[in-house]
Amino acid sequence: MFTVTLKSDFKWGIALFNRFAKRLNFLDTTLRDGEQTPGVSLIPENKLRIAQRLDELGIDIIEAGFAAVSEGELEAVRLIAKQGLNAEVASAGRGTKNDIDAVIKSDAQTMCMIIPTSDLHIEQKLHKTRDQVLKTTEECITYAKAHGLKVDLLAEDATRSDFNYLLKVFQTAENCGVDRVTPCDTVGILTPDRTYEFFTNLTTTIKVPVGVHCHNDFGMAVANTIAGLGAGAQVAHGTINGLGERAGNAAIEEIAVTLHSLYKQQLRIKTELLYNTSQLVSRLTGVYTQPNKAIVGENAFKHESGIHTQGMLANPLTYEPFPPELVGRNRRIAQGKHSGSHAIKADLDCMGINPSEEQFREIFQRIKELGDKGKEILDADVLAIAENVMGLAGVKSIELQEMTFVGGDKVSATASVHLCVNGKDVCGTAVGVGPVDAAINAVKDAIKETEVIELEQYNVKAITGGTDAMVEVMVNMRKGTRIVTAMGVREDIVKASIEAVISAMNVLTTDYRNGNNPNNNNSTKKLA
Repeated sequence: MFTVTLKSDFKWGIALFNRFAKRLNFLDTTLRDGEQTPGVSLIPENKLRIAQRLDELGIDIIEAGFAAVSEGELEAVRLIAKQGLNAEVASAGRGTKNDIDAVIKSDAQTMCMIIPTSDLHIEQKLHKTRDQVLKTTEECITYAKAHGLKVDLLAEDATRSDFNYLLKVFQTAENCGVDRVTPCDTVGILTPDRTYEFFTNLTTTIKVPVGVHCHNDFGMAVANTIAGLGAGAQVAHGTINGLGERAGNAAIEEIAVTLHSLYKQQLRIKTELLYNTSQLVSRLTGVYTQPNKAIVGENAFKHESGIHTQGMLANPLTYEPFPPELVGRNRRIAQGKHSGSHAIKADLDCMGINPSEEQFREIFQRIKELGDKGKEILDADVLAIAENVMGLAGVKSIELQEMTFVGGDKVSATASVHLCVNGKDVCGTAVGVGPVDAAINAVKDAIKETEVIELEQYNVKAITGGTDAMVEVMVNMRKGTRIVTAMGVREDIVKASIEAVISAMNVLTTDYRNGNNPNNNNSTKKLA
């Protein structure tokens, strides 16, 4: 019988022994590999907005596009390259003179030069031999370096390549002055253990920095990226929200938080900007994350189960591995049929509602019954149930008196609203990208002097068929660190949107302790 002692740091059962480089860099390819997601096409101005946010986030290298694809793409890369960002700006390109010339013309600092190395790609796609690919590698890197470019050689399908041949390609590239080499797991066939072995063998042989570029076909892109970095790779490739063709790429936000929280790596990534960056990319690409997406999904810090919420209210670490503030999020307690009394009491307390024991039992039962009917319980529902049970008149602090909006193909969408806020008439006017955006902006403009409330999330769906369909709009609104949900249902999408927004605002501004509801004296009324 014997005991083995591992020289490693354990916390929560996680082993932290590794070969991480002293400095880890991030290459974000949202604007290149991410834009290859079917249905995604970004105009140069939106590419620039994302690039600026990535730069603010602390990304080291931004792959801004594929300059040789089109004139518009070349202009987008050039637009980003001339901004003077802190990040290194790169463009992808194939191992051809024309693609290299396009990168030179784009003013990008770096070329991510894509050259296939597997026999499958060399023979079936390029119709070449291994020797011809070696010659192409030598000629293209030499030409690019002679024209002042940094070169990151991306070996396409590297993980299905003959390893000795792959080393030969990389050593040829080193002899030509390549700046970095990156083997690509093009179809995501690596596993973490194989990744660690692969990159250990590679990084102990290759002298220049090595990148790790993983795809998510088997759902292991992030785990494989971490394993590659742990084996000595220095540059993590990824995209915001894991965007990319097929099943996507490794998600930058998941890599960053894993390295920070589990492996205690010192990063230059400003993790508190991750959620807002994710939201920006979602809006501009039109590809939204699933609710249970790690780190940035809607449900990542949202709790409903009574067992969980009781623990959360006592100590958030009971059911959260790290605080939501780390990634710019806020914690939410949702109500539903799984809710416990602690969560509902906490929700009511936020609104200054203090029911008697008998009243609380009735509120609790009605929420459970509503959940049993398959309905999602919104914060506005909890307020309405409590006010009904306790006999509160429920006079809302914000009421819509009138709304107008105009728009057209030659006219900017403009809206104006007349609201009654705590008994006072206020008006707001704003423009937007469409009538819904303009109307919501007008409401925010009207109340900006008294309340600072922001729209966090907006979802819409038709619940009947036809052009006159009933539309359901659900919003998340935030005031400070508190986020609430509300819904509007109308045939008119603008009216449904404003109904949802004002309903959420009324929940956020309801506080019976502060007497903002004129019927506060009814708050102790007993059940009949």
